[in-house]
Amino acid sequence: MIYTVTFNPAIDYVVRMDGDLLPGMTNRSSSEEYYFGGKGINVSMVLSELGLKSTALGFIAGFTGNAINDGVKAAGIETDFIELKEGLSRINVKLKGTEETEINAQGPKIDEDSQIALYNKLSKLVEGDVLILAGSIPNSLPDDVYEKILSMLAGKGIEFVVDATKDLLTNVLKYHPFLIKPNNFELGEIVGKILTTDDEIYEGAKKLQEMGARNVLISMAGNGAMLVDESGKRYRIGVPKGKVRNSVGAGDSMVAGFVAGYMKSNDYETALKMGTAAGSATAFSDGLAKAADIEELYKGL
Repeated sequence: MIYTVTFNPAIDYVVRMDGDLLPGMTNRSSSEEYYFGGKGINVSMVLSELGLKSTALGFIAGFTGNAINDGVKAAGIETDFIELKEGLSRINVKLKGTEETEINAQGPKIDEDSQIALYNKLSKLVEGDVLILAGSIPNSLPDDVYEKILSMLAGKGIEFVVDATKDLLTNVLKYHPFLIKPNNFELGEIVGKILTTDDEIYEGAKKLQEMGARNVLISMAGNGAMLVDESGKRYRIGVPKGKVRNSVGAGDSMVAGFVAGYMKSNDYETALKMGTAAGSATAFSDGLAKAADIEELYKGL
């Protein structure tokens, strides 16, 4: 079974306008949409589109949390969220006019008992399971929560996928995650230099492998992506043609596509192509990628 963890789920409320946002004045929308999100949930949603079941874990609170739980279940995804005693799950406002403006809420406080409840759920994972940890963590959680989780599960034959930045990522490399996915700028921050060429990005990825990572997938926005697999082999891919409409969830979709591609084929080149297709399909859509769009883009890579 695949498990995703979203520490701070949200309802993303997307407001579209035909012009500029005018501060201090009444603005009128041209349309509105809402999505149930958070990086782990995004991964589960795209995995479902690609035919893979997963269980979404994390924390929810209040009536907004209940809406998130119901919405994710309605998408055909199993949920096992922990309901917090106080607070409300976030509503993030995405204003899309001539420019994009985002207002991301802080989210509820995660108490110690709820943290322990999550650890107890994760302790039941068994050999062959896949655990996907994605994104930043709320300030009510300890800075080393990723490290605690991987330490607790190390040696059980569980495959870890980690999409995080800086110390949150580097501190778990000693547990040999199956896949990590920094972008080229995040990779440069970790290794302490600006990476401008493929060779420099490859050398940066190799440094993370020396620290314990097995497969390193580096996303580079419009410049495509690079995979350095656990044997040290380098794969490079461009991006399909299309109009970028949405940046939210593209990286999560790439993670989902890669995991689905590898689990179906046991081939890294196929996984890279599927990850690229899924990430691009989300970028070219108003919401998360749909299976038909992913398949169409995959054929063109």
